[in-house]
Amino acid sequence: MSDLPTLPVTFRPGRTRAVLLTAGSAIFAVITTIAMLLEKLSAGERLSFVLTGAMLFGVLLVLSRPKVVADESGVTVVNIAGRRRLDWAEILRVNLRPGDPWVFLDLSDGTSLPALGIQPGIAKQRAIDDARTLRALAEARSIKDPGPQHG
Repeated sequence: MSDLPTLPVTFRPGRTRAVLLTAGSAIFAVITTIAMLLEKLSAGERLSFVLTGAMLFGVLLVLSRPKVVADESGVTVVNIAGRRRLDWAEILRVNLRPGDPWVFLDLSDGTSLPALGIQPGIAKQRAIDDARTLRALAEARSIKDPGPQHG
């Protein structure tokens, strides 16, 4: 298939990531500014404000982490709390059904792995296009088992 992207390719919810990182930066800046403007706060209290802002930014940073990276040998799925490396042959199906919050990968071990790096939240058409591209890559690169050979 000639319309497949050149590997490696990274899928991530770009707009969602931009919103999360912008909001995190703004929250940190506002809380830090408030801490510096409140004259009655001690140094320790100001520090606690700044650390609270930093923690909130850190949470939003972790939420912006998901991505799916496809390369010649397989796919790396990075979700909020984990990372999993898959060979192309392990991916049986790439699903993004109406109403799904993100793509699900049906795997050869009988499980389904959520891939939060492709999610229709803010950019629905982009997620649909990315899911189709990942599906086409998986179909083109998976080694299909022809079944038992008789003879």
